[in-house]
Amino acid sequence: MSGGVPPYRLVATDLDGTLLRPDHTVSARTRDALAAATATGAAHIVVTGRTVPVARHILDDLGYQGLAVCGQGAQLYHAGEHRLLTSVTLDRQVAQLALEKIEAEVGPLFLAAARDGLDGEVLFGEGYRMDHEGMSLVPFTESAEMWSRPVSKLYIQHAELGDDALADAARTAAGGLVGVTMAGTGLVELLPLGLTKATGLSLAARRLGMAAEDAIAFGDMPNDIPMFGWAKHAVAMANAHRDLKAVADEITASNAEDGIAVVLERLFPAAASG
Repeated sequence: MSGGVPPYRLVATDLDGTLLRPDHTVSARTRDALAAATATGAAHIVVTGRTVPVARHILDDLGYQGLAVCGQGAQLYHAGEHRLLTSVTLDRQVAQLALEKIEAEVGPLFLAAARDGLDGEVLFGEGYRMDHEGMSLVPFTESAEMWSRPVSKLYIQHAELGDDALADAARTAAGGLVGVTMAGTGLVELLPLGLTKATGLSLAARRLGMAAEDAIAFGDMPNDIPMFGWAKHAVAMANAHRDLKAVADEITASNAEDGIAVVLERLFPAAASG
């Protein structure tokens, strides 16, 4: 780094499988590396598929005070103020049509839905395997319950199809109606059409007076692909999905091995000496 100018002014990190270690903590080394980067004037923005209610306790535990892009880009959240700045919801009529088209191709789906808002619960139907900690879970038996209030996104699972196959089938059947992404194991999601982590991150960046050319992004799953396409430099974790590695500019160590710190220490030398 020459002349005191940081190589990147914006450090965008996914949470699960990226910033968070397998035990859902952030190592001291990674914290120090991020602190050294922000000390140069760079901004750290968390960009996660988790909705605000599911991400909030993790951000609080981390002492995170900045902007967070949540819900695959649907929500912009100010963590320090515990305030939801913007929110985009899924058109429920369009979503119902999308589900009909997907089920016409692959058969019955197991469903869950993330309700909108700071305290929105996750509704889950019979058969849906909901083993993701930190979610406020509410079971439902009648589909009308799922559509009774605005939702940020839907989660779909299938009795036989794996995540990649289900995501592909959903895109083929309903890709003109909704966005389809895979955010992790058992997490195939339906989103408002055109909504991605990139759209949310670009909104957050504009609020900070920054742009794509200022950004380095870290991620591990296919839902990070749009963010990788937006940022100037994209870094996949060693544990990343093969589709994300294929579009990365660089592959670092795994989330269990401080992969973010490995890169930041190289780019921001103070990170290695602090």
